[in-house]
Amino acid sequence: MKQFIFTVTNDLTYDQRMRRICGSLANNGYEVLLIGRGYKNSLPLAEKKYQQKRIFCFFNSGFLFYAEYNLRLFFVLLFLKMDVICAIDLDTILACLLASLVKNKKRIYDAHELFTEQKEIVTRPLVHQCWMLIEKFAVPKFTHGYTVNQFIANELKRRYGVNYGIVRNLPLSSVTPTIQQIEQKTAKFILYQGAVNEGRSFETLIPAMQQVNAPLIIYGKGNFFRQAEQLIATHKLEVKVILKGFVTPDILNTITPDAYIAVTIFEQTGLNQYYSLSNRFFDYIMAGVPQVCVNYPEYKTINDEYHVALMIDDVKSDTIAAALNRLLNDYNLHEQLRQNCVIAKKRLNWENEEKNLLQIYNQIQLS
Repeated sequence: MKQFIFTVTNDLTYDQRMRRICGSLANNGYEVLLIGRGYKNSLPLAEKKYQQKRIFCFFNSGFLFYAEYNLRLFFVLLFLKMDVICAIDLDTILACLLASLVKNKKRIYDAHELFTEQKEIVTRPLVHQCWMLIEKFAVPKFTHGYTVNQFIANELKRRYGVNYGIVRNLPLSSVTPTIQQIEQKTAKFILYQGAVNEGRSFETLIPAMQQVNAPLIIYGKGNFFRQAEQLIATHKLEVKVILKGFVTPDILNTITPDAYIAVTIFEQTGLNQYYSLSNRFFDYIMAGVPQVCVNYPEYKTINDEYHVALMIDDVKSDTIAAALNRLLNDYNLHEQLRQNCVIAKKRLNWENEEKNLLQIYNQIQLS
């Protein structure tokens, strides 16, 4: 049995994507270990069919964190048995590269996003330069890999000549709410789930809620969380915009179908935002929740086929508010998008997408 190690820098409890990937591989005969970050307040790890390990660090952010984490990860990897090591995103790639070279093992790069094109990186020249140096040094040495959409695959091929497969962030199938459950919703609320990070348009989404007659509930944390709290206070929206922080994926999956509307919005700063294809876009479809979504290329392609979202051409507060109010007040439009979600989820699910993942890993084993 081949032994695969996957590495991330986040808390494993909340990483739905890696739970799906590692679960699928474990269910198909692979021996899998997922290594991630631990915090003092981390919840105990739930039992899975694959192994899990946490690394605890003294530093929690910035250059010192990434340096410490990769150093600790490298020494952990040196003493683990493996056949293949997979770096998830650029922030663990150096430790994985060095360990694979020392141990003479195969390596894979899972480019979950175009890391160097995130807003928080491209707007900081020195930070951007450092990550670009790491990308230029490491990515060409990972001849095996995959990413979440065709644009990122094409961009990495253009930059480094690598040919990566596509494995989208699709959710596991879930049961569609019945008409009775939909009608029993006593209060309409708007949902945002995912990282509360720079580039996610909270600077305009939160003020937009002054014009919307429904609450916005935000599940998640990230590097913009404190600023989001301040925006809520500045606009006196403490009652209407509610920050819930992290919840486990299992709990979140029960909350999402209760939302009346959801939002998938990004700024255009950085190619990573403009060409993103986020988990939440598909999670809302799976839950049967119509959403307001930016009219960026990857989302537009899917929406042109399935018509599951009300698309907006910019993320100004007035534009966001107008779209949310339209979905709140136009029952026929909302119901049509909801029904389209029910149809789309039959194709846009992990049970179908994991075939691409397994094909990639089977080919790697044979190479």
